[in-house]
Amino acid sequence: METKKCLIMCRTGMGSSMMLKIKVDKLIDKNGYPMDVTHDAFSGFAGQQNVDIIITMEDLIEEFKNSKAYVIGVKDIMDMNFLEGELNKYFELEKAKGNQ
Repeated sequence: METKKCLIMCRTGMGSSMMLKIKVDKLIDKNGYPMDVTHDAFSGFAGQQNVDIIITMEDLIEEFKNSKAYVIGVKDIMDMNFLEGELNKYFELEKAKGNQ
């Protein structure tokens, strides 16, 4: 499967997105997800719209309703099981579409 671009965003690009990036990096190591991950503030989204996956806090989901990316809204940063489950769903969908 080709490497997917993942953008992790929060309002300021410093706290939540950096913590989520660290957690996603751990999940990449654990599961071998083919992903390149960056993080940024919501204001930086305009310059980075060519992404496959957006991971953001649940309160920002509406901001990405017109994006072609698969959007994951996180309610609890500490809930690794939720994040892992959502990434597994995404990669299963991609596999089913034949994007290997």
